[in-house]
Amino acid sequence: MELKDKVIIITGGGQGLGRAMGEYLAARGARLALVDLNQEKLDEAVAACQKAGGEARAYLCNVANEEQVTGMVARVAADFGALHGLVNNAGILRDGLTIKVKDGELSKMSLAQWQSVIDVNLTGVFLCTREVAAKMIELKCQGAIVNISSISRAGNMGQANYSAAKAGVAADTVVWAKELARYGIRVGGVAPGFIETEMVASMKPEALAKMTSGIPLQRLGQPKEIAHSVAYILENDYFTGRILELDGGLRL
Repeated sequence: MELKDKVIIITGGGQGLGRAMGEYLAARGARLALVDLNQEKLDEAVAACQKAGGEARAYLCNVANEEQVTGMVARVAADFGALHGLVNNAGILRDGLTIKVKDGELSKMSLAQWQSVIDVNLTGVFLCTREVAAKMIELKCQGAIVNISSISRAGNMGQANYSAAKAGVAADTVVWAKELARYGIRVGGVAPGFIETEMVASMKPEALAKMTSGIPLQRLGQPKEIAHSVAYILENDYFTGRILELDGGLRL
Protein backbone atom coordinates (compact mmCIF):
# COMPACT_ATOMS: atom_id res chain seq x y z
CA MET A 1 0.00 0.00 0.00
CA GLU A 2 1.35 3.37 -1.02
CA LEU A 3 1.19 5.56 2.11
CA LYS A 4 0.72 8.89 0.39
CA ASP A 5 -2.80 10.24 1.00
CA LYS A 6 -3.86 7.09 2.88
CA VAL A 7 -6.00 7.67 5.99
CA ILE A 8 -4.60 5.87 9.04
CA ILE A 9 -5.76 5.89 12.66
CA ILE A 10 -3.08 5.64 15.37
CA THR A 11 -4.30 4.94 18.91
CA GLY A 12 -2.11 6.20 21.71
CA GLY A 13 -0.93 8.67 19.09
CA GLY A 14 -0.32 11.60 21.41
CA GLN A 15 3.06 10.56 22.76
CA GLY A 16 5.81 7.96 22.88
CA LEU A 17 5.74 5.29 20.19
CA GLY A 18 2.43 6.54 18.82
CA ARG A 19 3.76 10.01 18.15
CA ALA A 20 6.94 8.58 16.60
CA MET A 21 4.81 6.44 14.28
CA GLY A 22 2.71 9.45 13.38
CA GLU A 23 5.68 11.60 12.43
CA TYR A 24 7.23 8.76 10.43
CA LEU A 25 4.05 8.07 8.45
CA ALA A 26 3.33 11.78 8.03
CA ALA A 27 6.71 12.21 6.36
CA ARG A 28 5.51 9.68 3.79
CA GLY A 29 2.38 11.68 3.07
CA ALA A 30 -0.14 9.75 5.14
CA ARG A 31 -3.26 11.46 6.47
CA LEU A 32 -3.46 10.71 10.17
CA ALA A 33 -6.13 10.47 12.84
CA LEU A 34 -4.31 10.55 16.17
CA VAL A 35 -6.29 9.10 19.07
CA ASP A 36 -5.49 9.59 22.76
CA LEU A 37 -6.91 10.75 26.09
CA ASN A 38 -4.65 13.80 26.57
CA GLN A 39 -5.70 16.80 24.45
CA GLU A 40 -2.50 18.73 25.10
CA LYS A 41 -0.30 15.83 24.00
CA LEU A 42 -2.53 15.25 20.98
CA ASP A 43 -2.24 18.87 19.90
CA GLU A 44 1.55 18.68 20.14
CA ALA A 45 1.61 15.44 18.14
CA VAL A 46 -0.67 16.86 15.45
CA ALA A 47 1.61 19.87 15.07
CA ALA A 48 4.68 17.59 14.82
CA CYS A 49 3.02 15.44 12.15
CA GLN A 50 2.00 18.49 10.15
CA LYS A 51 5.56 19.79 10.38
CA ALA A 52 6.76 16.40 9.08
CA GLY A 53 4.64 16.89 5.98
CA GLY A 54 1.36 15.07 6.55
CA GLU A 55 -2.21 15.98 7.42
CA ALA A 56 -3.21 15.12 10.99
CA ARG A 57 -6.22 15.56 13.26
CA ALA A 58 -6.80 14.83 16.94
CA TYR A 59 -9.51 12.63 18.46
CA LEU A 60 -10.15 12.13 22.16
CA CYS A 61 -11.24 8.56 22.81
CA ASN A 62 -10.96 5.82 25.42
CA VAL A 63 -10.30 2.71 23.34
CA ALA A 64 -11.79 0.51 26.07
CA ASN A 65 -15.17 2.22 25.70
CA GLU A 66 -17.29 0.68 22.92
CA GLU A 67 -19.48 3.73 22.38
CA GLN A 68 -16.49 6.09 22.19
CA VAL A 69 -14.63 3.84 19.73
CA THR A 70 -17.66 3.51 17.46
CA GLY A 71 -18.16 7.28 17.48
CA MET A 72 -14.47 8.02 16.90
CA VAL A 73 -14.21 5.75 13.86
CA ALA A 74 -17.39 7.26 12.38
CA ARG A 75 -16.01 10.78 12.88
CA VAL A 76 -12.67 9.91 11.28
CA ALA A 77 -14.41 8.42 8.24
CA ALA A 78 -16.65 11.47 7.93
CA ASP A 79 -13.77 13.94 8.35
CA PHE A 80 -11.40 12.27 5.90
CA GLY A 81 -13.87 10.61 3.54
CA ALA A 82 -11.96 7.31 3.62
CA LEU A 83 -10.16 4.88 5.93
CA HIS A 84 -7.23 2.69 4.91
CA GLY A 85 -5.51 1.59 8.08
CA LEU A 86 -5.17 1.38 11.84
CA VAL A 87 -2.26 1.10 14.26
CA ASN A 88 -3.41 -0.39 17.58
CA ASN A 89 -0.79 1.20 19.81
CA ALA A 90 -2.67 2.43 22.90
CA GLY A 91 -1.67 0.59 26.06
CA ILE A 92 -1.12 0.88 29.79
CA LEU A 93 0.96 -0.85 32.47
CA ARG A 94 -0.16 -1.92 35.93
CA ASP A 95 2.74 -4.19 36.84
CA GLY A 96 2.93 -6.34 39.94
CA LEU A 97 3.43 -9.93 41.08
CA THR A 98 0.28 -12.03 41.12
CA ILE A 99 1.20 -13.10 44.66
CA LYS A 100 3.86 -11.38 46.77
CA VAL A 101 5.06 -12.22 50.28
CA LYS A 102 7.25 -9.65 52.02
CA ASP A 103 8.16 -9.66 55.71
CA GLY A 104 5.51 -12.31 56.27
CA GLU A 105 2.79 -10.21 54.66
CA LEU A 106 0.97 -11.59 51.61
CA SER A 107 -0.37 -9.30 48.90
CA LYS A 108 -2.10 -10.01 45.59
CA MET A 109 -2.51 -8.36 42.22
CA SER A 110 -5.93 -6.73 42.45
CA LEU A 111 -8.71 -7.46 40.00
CA ALA A 112 -8.61 -3.76 39.08
CA GLN A 113 -4.93 -4.07 38.12
CA TRP A 114 -5.71 -7.09 35.97
CA GLN A 115 -8.90 -5.78 34.38
CA SER A 116 -7.68 -2.28 33.53
CA VAL A 117 -4.80 -3.67 31.46
CA ILE A 118 -6.99 -6.26 29.74
CA ASP A 119 -9.61 -3.59 29.01
CA VAL A 120 -7.20 -1.20 27.26
CA ASN A 121 -4.53 -3.51 25.84
CA LEU A 122 -6.76 -6.34 24.59
CA THR A 123 -10.41 -5.30 24.54
CA GLY A 124 -9.39 -1.91 23.14
CA VAL A 125 -7.54 -3.60 20.29
CA PHE A 126 -10.59 -5.76 19.58
CA LEU A 127 -12.99 -2.81 19.55
CA CYS A 128 -10.80 -0.64 17.33
CA THR A 129 -10.07 -3.48 14.91
CA ARG A 130 -13.74 -4.45 14.68
CA GLU A 131 -14.98 -0.92 14.05
CA VAL A 132 -12.20 0.09 11.64
CA ALA A 133 -12.53 -3.13 9.62
CA ALA A 134 -16.31 -2.69 9.41
CA LYS A 135 -15.90 0.91 8.24
CA MET A 136 -13.23 -0.04 5.68
CA ILE A 137 -15.54 -2.70 4.24
CA GLU A 138 -18.46 -0.25 4.19
CA LEU A 139 -16.36 2.36 2.37
CA LYS A 140 -14.81 -0.28 0.08
CA CYS A 141 -11.33 0.75 1.23
CA GLN A 142 -8.57 -1.84 1.25
CA GLY A 143 -5.55 -1.52 3.53
CA ALA A 144 -3.93 -2.85 6.68
CA ILE A 145 -4.19 -3.02 10.46
CA VAL A 146 -1.05 -3.16 12.61
CA ASN A 147 -1.21 -4.38 16.21
CA ILE A 148 1.49 -3.52 18.72
CA SER A 149 2.21 -6.61 20.81
CA SER A 150 5.31 -6.95 23.01
CA ILE A 151 8.25 -9.18 23.85
CA SER A 152 6.31 -9.75 27.09
CA ARG A 153 3.77 -11.85 25.17
CA ALA A 154 6.11 -14.78 25.92
CA GLY A 155 5.49 -14.25 29.65
CA ASN A 156 7.33 -11.76 31.83
CA MET A 157 7.52 -11.92 35.62
CA GLY A 158 5.44 -9.22 37.26
CA GLN A 159 3.29 -8.75 34.17
CA ALA A 160 0.59 -11.42 34.28
CA ASN A 161 -1.97 -8.90 33.05
CA TYR A 162 0.22 -7.26 30.37
CA SER A 163 1.66 -10.56 29.10
CA ALA A 164 -1.81 -12.07 28.77
CA ALA A 165 -3.07 -9.05 26.85
CA LYS A 166 -0.10 -8.90 24.48
CA ALA A 167 -0.25 -12.65 23.85
CA GLY A 168 -3.92 -12.23 23.03
CA VAL A 169 -3.12 -9.41 20.63
CA ALA A 170 -0.56 -11.61 18.85
CA ALA A 171 -3.02 -14.52 18.56
CA ASP A 172 -5.83 -12.32 17.28
CA THR A 173 -3.50 -10.82 14.70
CA VAL A 174 -3.46 -14.26 13.06
CA VAL A 175 -7.23 -14.70 13.48
CA TRP A 176 -8.07 -11.34 11.93
CA ALA A 177 -5.59 -11.79 9.08
CA LYS A 178 -7.49 -14.94 8.11
CA GLU A 179 -10.92 -13.41 8.59
CA LEU A 180 -10.34 -10.10 6.82
CA ALA A 181 -8.18 -11.13 3.86
CA ARG A 182 -11.28 -11.64 1.71
CA TYR A 183 -12.03 -7.92 2.08
CA GLY A 184 -8.57 -6.80 1.08
CA ILE A 185 -7.55 -6.02 4.66
CA ARG A 186 -4.20 -7.30 5.92
CA VAL A 187 -3.40 -7.61 9.65
CA GLY A 188 0.13 -7.76 11.06
CA GLY A 189 1.89 -6.95 14.28
CA VAL A 190 5.09 -5.70 15.88
CA ALA A 191 6.43 -7.03 19.18
CA PRO A 192 8.90 -4.45 20.54
CA GLY A 193 11.48 -5.24 23.16
CA PHE A 194 12.82 -2.47 25.37
CA ILE A 195 12.45 0.84 23.55
CA GLU A 196 13.85 4.22 24.58
CA THR A 197 10.62 6.03 25.38
CA GLU A 198 10.12 8.74 28.01
CA MET A 199 8.90 6.13 30.48
CA VAL A 200 11.99 3.96 30.06
CA ALA A 201 14.36 6.95 30.07
CA SER A 202 13.02 7.97 33.49
CA MET A 203 14.18 4.71 35.08
CA LYS A 204 17.03 4.66 37.57
CA PRO A 205 20.42 4.48 35.77
CA GLU A 206 21.34 1.18 37.45
CA ALA A 207 18.05 -0.43 36.42
CA LEU A 208 18.46 0.87 32.88
CA ALA A 209 22.02 -0.49 32.69
CA LYS A 210 20.89 -3.91 33.90
CA MET A 211 18.10 -3.96 31.32
CA THR A 212 20.44 -2.99 28.48
CA SER A 213 23.14 -5.49 29.42
CA GLY A 214 20.87 -8.42 28.56
CA ILE A 215 20.20 -7.21 25.02
CA PRO A 216 22.63 -8.75 22.47
CA LEU A 217 22.86 -5.45 20.59
CA GLN A 218 23.67 -3.76 23.92
CA ARG A 219 21.28 -0.86 23.44
CA LEU A 220 17.61 0.04 23.66
CA GLY A 221 15.54 0.24 20.52
CA GLN A 222 14.56 3.65 19.16
CA PRO A 223 10.92 4.69 18.60
CA LYS A 224 11.77 5.46 14.98
CA GLU A 225 12.83 1.81 14.50
CA ILE A 226 9.40 0.64 15.63
CA ALA A 227 7.79 3.22 13.34
CA HIS A 228 9.87 1.90 10.44
CA SER A 229 8.52 -1.62 11.09
CA VAL A 230 4.94 -0.36 11.22
CA ALA A 231 5.44 1.41 7.89
CA TYR A 232 6.91 -1.78 6.41
CA ILE A 233 3.80 -3.78 7.32
CA LEU A 234 1.49 -1.08 5.97
CA GLU A 235 3.44 -0.86 2.71
CA ASN A 236 4.15 -4.54 2.02
CA ASP A 237 1.05 -6.01 0.39
CA TYR A 238 2.15 -9.62 1.00
CA PHE A 239 2.68 -9.26 4.75
CA THR A 240 -0.19 -10.52 6.88
CA GLY A 241 -0.85 -12.76 9.88
CA ARG A 242 2.65 -12.47 11.33
CA ILE A 243 4.38 -10.63 14.16
CA LEU A 244 7.68 -8.81 13.62
CA GLU A 245 9.87 -9.21 16.70
CA LEU A 246 11.94 -6.07 17.20
CA ASP A 247 13.90 -6.63 20.38
CA GLY A 248 17.59 -6.40 19.53
CA GLY A 249 17.91 -10.18 19.80
CA LEU A 250 16.56 -10.38 23.35
CA ARG A 251 14.23 -13.26 24.14
CA LEU A 252 12.39 -13.45 27.45
